Amino acid sequence: MKKQDELFRVVEYSADAAERIGYSNYSYWRSVFQNFMKKKSAVFMACVFIFLVIFTFVAQKIGHFSYKELVIDNTKAFISPNSLYWFGTDNMGRDFWCQVWFAAQTSIQLALIVAIGECVLGVTIGCLWGYVRWLDRPLTELYNVINNIPTVIYMTLIALIVGRSFTIMCVSMIAIGWLVMARNVRNLVLMYRDREYNLASRCLGTPVWRVLVKNIFPYLISVVILRLALSIPSTIALESTLSYLGLGLDVDTPSLGILLRNARNYFLDYPYLLIFPAVIVSLITVTFYLVGNAFSDAADPRNHV
Repeated sequence: MKKQDELFRVVEYSADAAERIGYSNYSYWRSVFQNFMKKKSAVFMACVFIFLVIFTFVAQKIGHFSYKELVIDNTKAFISPNSLYWFGTDNMGRDFWCQVWFAAQTSIQLALIVAIGECVLGVTIGCLWGYVRWLDRPLTELYNVINNIPTVIYMTLIALIVGRSFTIMCVSMIAIGWLVMARNVRNLVLMYRDREYNLASRCLGTPVWRVLVKNIFPYLISVVILRLALSIPSTIALESTLSYLGLGLDVDTPSLGILLRNARNYFLDYPYLLIFPAVIVSLITVTFYLVGNAFSDAADPRNHV
């Protein structure tokens, strides 16, 4: 029979060892990217989009013609794709290859600027809308006024009164597009605003901006990323629709929407004028839809182990 002092021994306390045991090696963004990388289809589509963006610059270098040096030559109109004109020529005899890739670059730049602008403005207004109680009524009325009028009417008035340019298009789309982001953020902030830890933070005198950034914003990231990703294809689709109606960018600033509008009178006889820009628009839309959904799921803290 062992003695009691042989069965037990006193463990010495070590502050360093206690700190190592209580330390967590968890990193939010590292966990996000680890979860995202597990979805191979989304990673592949992200690579496709990155390649597409890079190729919009490369294509203009490897082509036989430069967009800025294009001249109208009606004798070369509607030439089918060949070794010289890789995408054929349009109704004015201009090389369609450089037009398509220059337009794709313009549309992607427009979509990225609008998406980021909508994200910043929508998240800022949505956080204040949901957290500051006295702002709820005026912002709700503003949302109802803007949201109940069709977007086409806004864009028509802006195009006729202010004009049409790349900058005007970006500002006008951001001024209208923040609504969806702000509404989603506002609804989520209302859910998390009165949680116990937020009430405790307010009782301790924590500033509003710190409560929003540290306590609430991490729960919004998945929704923000999803809306950011979906905003890019929707912006390109809206720009294409407006250009089709003659309300988009100026003709001196080519975009995929303008090319689609120009092809509407000829695509039955010369389908390549519609196929090439339509394929690029569809590719951008599909890639961002899949990547956005996958990254949104990966950014949700509830999916982290």
